Amino acid sequence: MNQSIGWVLLGIALIAILGLAGYAWRLWQEVRRRERFRAEEVRRANENCLESLDIIARAMKAEQVDLTEGSLRCKVLLEIIDPRLLERESLQVFDEVHRRTAHLHTHTARQALSPRERMSEDRERLALEDELRQRILAAAGAVDDFVRGWPASLH
Repeated sequence: MNQSIGWVLLGIALIAILGLAGYAWRLWQEVRRRERFRAEEVRRANENCLESLDIIARAMKAEQVDLTEGSLRCKVLLEIIDPRLLERESLQVFDEVHRRTAHLHTHTARQALSPRERMSEDRERLALEDELRQRILAAAGAVDDFVRGWPASLH
């Protein structure tokens, strides 16, 4: 009787092991599926950012967009792709524009300012744009180069 109980227990153990192995296999397959999905999401997000960067950089070079606004948008998009991009000397001006304009009011807060206060902030912003114009336009060109060289330009 002891030997037959042993065989039954061994059979039960094997069934349990096979069941757990099957379950582990399904979990592993799900992890791989999710990793592929996440990689695809990152790729699509980067492509969208690159498309936006291309449009903004071209508009900046043609001076069809406010250079401060374009710089701020480029900074955000570059940070989404890889925050280390802003460490590149050719792109650091975007971070500088952000730092030097962070105190300026936007949206509803700007609307709440008096006309005199808005004009004062506009003068400050325009003075900054004049000071950094060449560096900003050069950075817009660097963004164009980056977009054309993607993904090799990330390294």
